[in-house]
Amino acid sequence: MKLLIAGDFCDSHRVSKYIEEKNFSPVINDCRKVIVNSDIRVVNFEFPIVDEHFPAMPISKAGPLLKGNRNSIDFLKYAGFNVCTLANNHILDQGEKCCLNTKHLLEFSGISTVGVGENLEDANKILYIKHNQETLAIINCCEHEFSVATHKTAGANPLNPIQQYYKIQEARKNADFVLVIVHGGHEYCQLPSPRMKELYRFFIEVGADAVVNHHQHCFSGFEIYKGKPIFYGLGNFIFDKIGRINSSWNEGFLLELVFDKKDRPAYNIIPYSQCNDSPTVSLMRDDDLLNFKQRLIELNRIISDDELLLKEWKRWILDNSSYFLMAFEPYHSRIAKALYKRGLLPSFMNKRKKMGIINHLECESHLDRLRLMINSIV
Repeated sequence: MKLLIAGDFCDSHRVSKYIEEKNFSPVINDCRKVIVNSDIRVVNFEFPIVDEHFPAMPISKAGPLLKGNRNSIDFLKYAGFNVCTLANNHILDQGEKCCLNTKHLLEFSGISTVGVGENLEDANKILYIKHNQETLAIINCCEHEFSVATHKTAGANPLNPIQQYYKIQEARKNADFVLVIVHGGHEYCQLPSPRMKELYRFFIEVGADAVVNHHQHCFSGFEIYKGKPIFYGLGNFIFDKIGRINSSWNEGFLLELVFDKKDRPAYNIIPYSQCNDSPTVSLMRDDDLLNFKQRLIELNRIISDDELLLKEWKRWILDNSSYFLMAFEPYHSRIAKALYKRGLLPSFMNKRKKMGIINHLECESHLDRLRLMINSIV
């Protein structure tokens, strides 16, 4: 059984014009022939569809609110995809109705979905796919942001190691192969956190045949653990963004996985660049391909060493988190935030306040209470 897995797809900016006009060929370029060469072709659908029947109803959240055109489904079918993962941090951006309608429209078109449902139980369901007398189970979840389902509301399947453990056990009884796809990690960080490494290895230990991650908007490395592959970041597949040119945002790889009952999973990495000077996806060649492979080798070297990974991950966090701490400062207006970023306004994060925040975040019971109290504020 041969699979192809791609990262984040979004109907945005320059790509949207081609999708709206149904001019698909220029966007997908020479990647299409690679995609259709696999039996099961999976991509992460990173936005809800809005139309005249299900208009946009933006939810309250931190971060951007995405939406896209119904023609994007026709684009994915043209590209060759037949499965969409929906557990991500944007699928609920335009409300429950648009979220569920997106799932319905994809399935009505013949594209299977996983990771979203009418409630938590529904979103947690495993996708089973039969091919040539073999069955693949796909489990899809995402880290907690503003998109996850609850017992009473629709949304994405949240990352919950206990629930994923039970689902992996269930899948092992009903399928020949088990694939776990997670949407999580630090945006723009090309390394997994030590927590991610420990958790994804745990998924392998309890029965997964492969674990694949996306969300960071950049590619990461991978490792083979107990004979099974763990890929920590595929990068954007098609995600055009103003101001993001010739950066890690614009690089990624298609992942081919081959599952065989008689052998360990095999893999093949197919690097590409996306949405640089033009809103297209093009396979890397020559010097670009060589450079990509060299950087991937270096990422793998860091990931393979627990101490080095912790050191490099901490360094990235400390170098890229000054704006992150602004959420704990008393500045809310755009002007005040800009002045603070430039060092023209003082920080209120003294040592005593920092210790209080650490206590609230690191103690499980304190964190439970903090979440409840914050969510109760209207």
